[in-house]
Amino acid sequence: MIRHLSIRVRLTLWYSLTVAAILFTIGLASIWMVHRAIDELERNELQQRVRSVRRFLESRPAHEPVEQLREAISAAYNVSHGSKWLQVIDEHGSWIYRSLHVSAAYPNLVLPQQASESGKYFGYTAESVQVSALIEPIEVRGVHYTVQTGLSLTKTLVILSNFRIQLSFLAITGLVVSSLAGFFMSRKALSPIASLTTEAQRINDKNLNTRLPALETRDELAALSNTLNQMLSRIEAGYTSVRSFTANAAHELRSPVALLRAETEVALAFPRDATYYRETCEKVHQNSVQMSRLIDQLLALARADAGVEVLHFEPVNLTDLLFEVGDEWFGRFADAQIDFSRDLSTSEVWVEADYLALKRLLNTLLENAYRYTPSGQSVILALDARSDGVKPCGAEISVTDTGIGISSADQSKVFERFCRIGRPIHGESSGSGIGLALGQWIAERHRTRIKLASSLGEGSRFSVLLQISHTDEMQRSFEAEHAISD
Repeated sequence: MIRHLSIRVRLTLWYSLTVAAILFTIGLASIWMVHRAIDELERNELQQRVRSVRRFLESRPAHEPVEQLREAISAAYNVSHGSKWLQVIDEHGSWIYRSLHVSAAYPNLVLPQQASESGKYFGYTAESVQVSALIEPIEVRGVHYTVQTGLSLTKTLVILSNFRIQLSFLAITGLVVSSLAGFFMSRKALSPIASLTTEAQRINDKNLNTRLPALETRDELAALSNTLNQMLSRIEAGYTSVRSFTANAAHELRSPVALLRAETEVALAFPRDATYYRETCEKVHQNSVQMSRLIDQLLALARADAGVEVLHFEPVNLTDLLFEVGDEWFGRFADAQIDFSRDLSTSEVWVEADYLALKRLLNTLLENAYRYTPSGQSVILALDARSDGVKPCGAEISVTDTGIGISSADQSKVFERFCRIGRPIHGESSGSGIGLALGQWIAERHRTRIKLASSLGEGSRFSVLLQISHTDEMQRSFEAEHAISD
């Protein structure tokens, strides 16, 4: 049930319980210490009275008759010690002195030879009065006596009772005061949380740029406020990215769809000859290919953002991959009168990679070089092995062109989504602006990044450094598996 209470009430309850436990412990310890101190005082007082009897007996003449000794001690103790609960008996069983209070409540007394030499402390009740007593044997000039002396506990019990009452009152007062203090302190401590809660409730999708108040206390609440503000920044960035992605995707799809509609409406408006219809179908096909490619890129980017795009890593021979990709691009570069070459001086290089994803990355880099390299210029696809001085440790794939280049101000933007810089020279008049963003995501999944080195008017160089796998057994195992499957 305590779970359903507010934090303020729970803090107050726990604080009150803690204070109550501390006060209860202190109270028990205080009572124990008072009892012990009073008990020690009582024992000292009883021992002092036994010593007083010893001194009195020592002051009497030797071999004094019992009757004479009895009269002397009675004369001395009846006046000053009449209520002191005193009895004295000698070793022959003769009573030397008997207090009226003791004789009625304690008629018998052990002889000295039967008493404990160290004394015996005990308590009893006489005439509704609790008494703390001591029986101790003494020896005076060869004669043994048993002395029983006692103290009334009436005053002691009254003192202890008053002490317990006062201590209980102080404990209850302290508990009430501490509970109130705990409530107000918890209220004061949690007031910033209430303020943060109020501000957080005001934030919605219309004002995600609003931030919680920054606390200058440098405590846990300040850390919580900063953490929530950082989370709001990430949420705002993600929300903005989704809205931007949706708007840009709709914009990118609207143009080819509008073009398709316009082409078909014009073709259907009046009767046409077969040549015109063929040209229209070719344009529709070209736009359909463009739309299919754009949709494929959008889906891949959306799956990457959602975290459901899974890459399947396996041993990949980079040399074979670059040969395959290069063969697919020779024709397009030749049609654009661009000198395309491959620099694959390195022998077989194996890496752990996703074959299709890596191929898409290379096609993106080559398409970027194709679109922004004028006719008569060159593009080089290269593979270079990096070494640590002993053995190869990395393989760098690079695409270098002598095209129009990218200014230093725009180099940080080319990997942003839907970013278009400059008008392409070859290919479509405007691309989707998604290719390099998707390529950077593929590179990051391979624990690397695409690096760009470019100067305006002097061309660009895009490169990716992959880690080489040194396990030849893995390569042979991969080849054997494919041989078996074939």
